[in-house]
Amino acid sequence: MSQTIAFDNLPDTIADEVALEELLSTPPQWLVDRFSSLEGDLIVLGVGGKVGPTLARMAKRAAPEKRVIGVARFSDQDVKARLESWGVETISCDLLDRDAVAKLPKVKNVIYMAGKKFGTDEEPSFAWAMNAHVPGIVAEEFKDSRIVAFSTLCVYPFASINSGGWSEDVQPKPLGDYANSCVGRERIFRHFSNKYKTEGRLIRLNYAIDMRYGVLYDIASWVRDGTPIPIETGFASVIWQGDSTAQILGSLGHCTTPTTPLNVGGPEHMSVRMAAMEFGRRLGKTPVFEGEEAGDGWLNNTLEAQRLFGYPTVPLAKMLDWVSDWVSRDMPCHNKPTCYEVRDGYF
Repeated sequence: MSQTIAFDNLPDTIADEVALEELLSTPPQWLVDRFSSLEGDLIVLGVGGKVGPTLARMAKRAAPEKRVIGVARFSDQDVKARLESWGVETISCDLLDRDAVAKLPKVKNVIYMAGKKFGTDEEPSFAWAMNAHVPGIVAEEFKDSRIVAFSTLCVYPFASINSGGWSEDVQPKPLGDYANSCVGRERIFRHFSNKYKTEGRLIRLNYAIDMRYGVLYDIASWVRDGTPIPIETGFASVIWQGDSTAQILGSLGHCTTPTTPLNVGGPEHMSVRMAAMEFGRRLGKTPVFEGEEAGDGWLNNTLEAQRLFGYPTVPLAKMLDWVSDWVSRDMPCHNKPTCYEVRDGYF
């Protein structure tokens, strides 16, 4: 039986990056039960980013008998080596190269993680190629597979902070090239899902965190450094990356034909002001705020994901504890701000 994670065995603190990646990739018991019985092996396209390595490792730990294949350009060879040390097969591939994609193993389950967000406004054509053209290549080559594809909260219009957030049946109304190209990604996968009867899900993810990046890291580091915290975006939903990863892998067992969206994120809309005050209390600092909360923002609800997978294992209070401890010790970070506070859609 694989080691699993549960609320009652969470650590008080996370010592270092080795312990962090161990925790991020430990599956909950429900995923072990479901994923091990899911037909077929798994390929993860775009495995080289912040989330991909621990997602692939979690899949392998949840079902050690399955073949798990990670695909990326692998400009960082350390990522490739780590994946292989965890039992994940690796293939170097440029997903913009149709011929190279055609040579990839055609396994039953696909997690599609490739995309471009930051710097989209500097070179929007490349973002559109990655976010809307590559999905067409993948959808045709893997038409007989299940495809769970990453999307984003940002495809939604702003919602009132009193509304509870949008459910999956609300039509997209994107701001900026990034969100528009992500709607393009969804439409392309939907088109080929209709054409070939491909099972799938479109994961509208918002704001996964680990100790090295994310909304909570941004806020905690601002509090620590005395940096004014922009408060116009007054609320955000955050989820432990290990929980979001488990739900995304679990979505392979809840695919639809044609493919349909699924919101994945925290169960509550966290007050940014509250989080900053909590970090201030833990760090012995007084937060500095800039601006006033707006009455709306990017907010959705995750009721359907909660129905399918239950509540996340790691609660908000535990995430606040972990992040404040990590930041207080000046531990490593990815130096990749979330930009959750940006409201015009340009990242």
